[in-house]
Amino acid sequence: MRKSPQFKALGGIALSVGLIAAATSGVAADTAPAAAPEQLDAMQRDLGLTESQANKLLKDESKARSLENELRGDLGSDFGGAVFDAKSGELTVSVTDAEAAETVEDAGAEAEVVTHGEDALDKVVKKLNADAEEAGSGVTGWYADVEADNVVMTVEKGSAKAGKAFLADAGVDKAAVKVKESSEKPKTFADIVGGDAYYINGSSRCSVGFAVTTGFVTAGHCGSSGASASGANGGSGTFQGSEFPGSDMGYVGATSNWNPTPRVNNYSGGTVAVNGSSQAAVGSSICRSGSTTGWHCGTIEARNQTVRYPQGTVYGLTRTSVCAEPGDSGGSFISGNQAQGVTSGGSGNCSSGGTTYYQEVNPILQRWNLSLV
Repeated sequence: MRKSPQFKALGGIALSVGLIAAATSGVAADTAPAAAPEQLDAMQRDLGLTESQANKLLKDESKARSLENELRGDLGSDFGGAVFDAKSGELTVSVTDAEAAETVEDAGAEAEVVTHGEDALDKVVKKLNADAEEAGSGVTGWYADVEADNVVMTVEKGSAKAGKAFLADAGVDKAAVKVKESSEKPKTFADIVGGDAYYINGSSRCSVGFAVTTGFVTAGHCGSSGASASGANGGSGTFQGSEFPGSDMGYVGATSNWNPTPRVNNYSGGTVAVNGSSQAAVGSSICRSGSTTGWHCGTIEARNQTVRYPQGTVYGLTRTSVCAEPGDSGGSFISGNQAQGVTSGGSGNCSSGGTTYYQEVNPILQRWNLSLV
């Protein structure tokens, strides 16, 4: 399968806190976004692109999202995953049956016949998830890598044996799993600091994700159900729902003085409009808005990531190359003009770079029957 280039996240300027972004509930029609200048600036800074390259990338990604959705429906069980190549602008779709390759190619994508495929990899992840609490302390997580057609298990340096022992105990197909030593030590990004954002019970700080008609969605680890939430602009609300660990999703119901808007703060004095929540392909560019480090961009590296935080294990996250720091938790992840998720946690920082995970937004909307503005 063609490799998607991994854009290196550079240390950028931290600006100020973003509030709310929104769209229509579920998956709205995906149209080629008219990018705001500030969004293009951030993509150029963090992805090493020119303005024309950034514009072309957004258009290519919009087409890829639509094509992936189309082929996912047409191929059914033969669909094995999809990866977007930012350099060529092409979408590669994996198939588990060679005869399905013609359907992919006729639709305008490249086809790759694979052994396992997305569904089989997700079943391996599900089996590992079932025994997650039995994993050794050196095992930091695992995710389905559809591009490599395997599941990657990340472990701390020197903990490869612990990872392999866990695989044996879980009874999964070892041929489908790659154990990878990493210096990453995932943590959540909530913190008690000052700055513009929203505050939980008047103390700890997180970032707003996306506005819904009755408030906003954010990360579950930011606050428990019943906790108060207050914005720097005087808005107020209460956590109506919160799930963490397991998942990392939260819903804050806002009072009438906190007005939901279909926007994400770009930390350059403006906002980026949101026009839906259609899921972007692996390999696509993605930008994050957070109250500590502002606006940063990177790429989507993998989905169905299991992360073992000190507070507990979280399943079904999406892995990215975007940087983040404490206080960015709960903030918006957006690709083009499509809402993707809310910041959960990660490792590293915005000076040296890092890995950040987000909770997909559509499951949050479905969990509490919410609609984006």
